Amino acid sequence: MSRTALLFTLLTLLTAALFIGDLAVGSVDIPLREVWAALTGGNCDPTYATIIQKIRLLKALTALLAGSALAASGLQMQTLFRNPLAGPYVLGISSGASLGVAMFLLGAPLLGVAGHSFVQSLGIAGAAWIGSALVLAIVMAVSRRIKDIMVILILGMMFSSGVSSVVEILQYLSNESALKSFVIWTMGSLGDVTGSRLALMLPAVAAGLLLAVAVIKPLNLLLLGENYARTMGLNIQRTRSLIFLSTVLLAGTVTAFCGPVGFIGLAVPHLARMIFSSADHRVLMPASMLSGAALLLICDLLAKTLTLPINTITALMGIPVVIFVVIRNRNLF
Repeated sequence: MSRTALLFTLLTLLTAALFIGDLAVGSVDIPLREVWAALTGGNCDPTYATIIQKIRLLKALTALLAGSALAASGLQMQTLFRNPLAGPYVLGISSGASLGVAMFLLGAPLLGVAGHSFVQSLGIAGAAWIGSALVLAIVMAVSRRIKDIMVILILGMMFSSGVSSVVEILQYLSNESALKSFVIWTMGSLGDVTGSRLALMLPAVAAGLLLAVAVIKPLNLLLLGENYARTMGLNIQRTRSLIFLSTVLLAGTVTAFCGPVGFIGLAVPHLARMIFSSADHRVLMPASMLSGAALLLICDLLAKTLTLPINTITALMGIPVVIFVVIRNRNLF
């Protein structure tokens, strides 16, 4: 067995073990045999079965999807922009989602439309998705006119700053209860995803991951520079559009349903590069997905044990990784 195959096998087993552990650990610790019985339909205590099937299984599946999605989108952004500090939110997706949620939680009461049937049916996830989609539309329109990818990166950062200013104005004008709801959303949570929401989240993330797999070959060509990629027959405009669409489907969906979960998309691609010692996206893409799922499961376990928001744990784990990578690896591409 080759080194890469062995690492993939170990990483898959680790992710599976963390998934089972996430089902067993919580405010009520459940024996592993009861977890297995609940998953397989065996003889299980009804209380344990309810906790696992109605609460913890949804949360663990959400962690798997969110970790894989953020890691895959982060890898695409780092390769496209040739910037090791780029992440899934570099295009302003998180800011767009935040603006959507801010308009729903903070702006609607100020405008007196909070009781409107459309506003109520939209929900936080719908508002965040609309905000992310609007960002995608703007980025796609800009990318058709501007050829330099670094200019797009700078415009994305400027757009993000502008949107953040609007959100701050809404926060300043809002009442205490609405402001509290918005702040809690910004902390991120894997526990707010119900069965019906997971049914909406799964196909969107799956579509984004399929697009990420489809652009593996173009990503390898982009490592050598856009000019070389053009000489090899790569359609740069089409590739950018696919990558942007994949990133919004992945990062936008996760942000809509879980809030802005930071540092997973930034740190995990570097971890995958370090573990597998490869720059080939045929290895890095699945490695990043598995590593992202495993890391977010670890963060969820720690968040439940320490009773802290998920964003706090991801930051505490992600920041040292990024600092280590930047110091030890000056040439990351």
